[in-house]
Amino acid sequence: MIGEPHIIINGTPLTTAQAMTVRVALTCYLMEIADDGALGSDRNGEAIRQGYLKAGREIGLLMAGKT
Repeated sequence: MIGEPHIIINGTPLTTAQAMTVRVALTCYLMEIADDGALGSDRNGEAIRQGYLKAGREIGLLMAGKT
């Protein structure tokens, strides 16, 4: 990754520090939900966890400029 990602929320570009905060928060959240059962051991919790992991990884790749 070269620098921080350019992120716009509701038409407002984030500062470098704000973009870094979003990137780090996403990374930390993905680490937090990495283990099976992190959002509940039932079917719904696992389905939601898998969806968040997939979307989070996709966003991470976009932020890294790898898409």
